[in-house]
Amino acid sequence: MFRKKDIFFKTLEEMADLIVAAVDRFATAVNGDLTDVAAFVKEMKEFEHQGDEYTHTVYTELNKTFITPIQRDDIMLLMKRLDDVLDGIEACAFRFDMYQVSRSDLYIRKFGDCLRHSALEIKAAIYLLSQKKLLAIQEPCVRLHELENEGDVLMRQGIKNLFQNVKDPIELIKYKEIYECLEETTDSCEHVANTLQSIIMRNS
Repeated sequence: MFRKKDIFFKTLEEMADLIVAAVDRFATAVNGDLTDVAAFVKEMKEFEHQGDEYTHTVYTELNKTFITPIQRDDIMLLMKRLDDVLDGIEACAFRFDMYQVSRSDLYIRKFGDCLRHSALEIKAAIYLLSQKKLLAIQEPCVRLHELENEGDVLMRQGIKNLFQNVKDPIELIKYKEIYECLEETTDSCEHVANTLQSIIMRNS
C-alpha cells in the first residue's frame, strides 16, 4: 500500500526519536539531577522548539505534495499528537521553575519512568508505521493505553498522599499541579495511540 519511506515517515521518525530524548532527559532530571532548574527548563524548551520545526516541515511538505503515503489528515493529526507530547513534557518542566521546585518525590519519579516507557512505545509504533507493519502497531498502542492507566493511578495516589502528609498548603498546591500536568502528558501519549489505531483501521 505504501511507497518507499518519504519525507513524512522520515520526519515522523525524527519526531519520535526527539520525544524519546526529551522524555529521557526529563526522567533523568527528576531522578536527582535538578540542581539547576533554569538550565533544565531551557533544555526542555529546546526539545519543544525542535518539535515545532519538525511539525512545520510536515505541514510545508503537505502543502506541496499531491500524493501522500497515508491520508493527509491522518499525517497532520498524528504530527499534532506527537507535538502535544513534547508540549506536555516542556510544560511539566516549566512548572518546576514557575513554582520554584527543585526537589522531586517518589510519584514524580514514577511518572518519569511511566513517560519514558510511553516514549519508547511511541517510537516503536511510529517505526512500525514507516515499515508498513500496520497490524503490529496494535501492540505498542495497547501498552500506551496501559501506561496511561498507570498515570491515572499515580496521580490519584500522589494527591491522596499530599493531603495525608503535606501540611503546607502552598507546597501541596505546587506538587498537585505537577502531578496533574504529568498525568495530562500520559493522556497525550494515549492520544497518539488512538490516532494510530484509527490509521490502522482505515488502511488495513
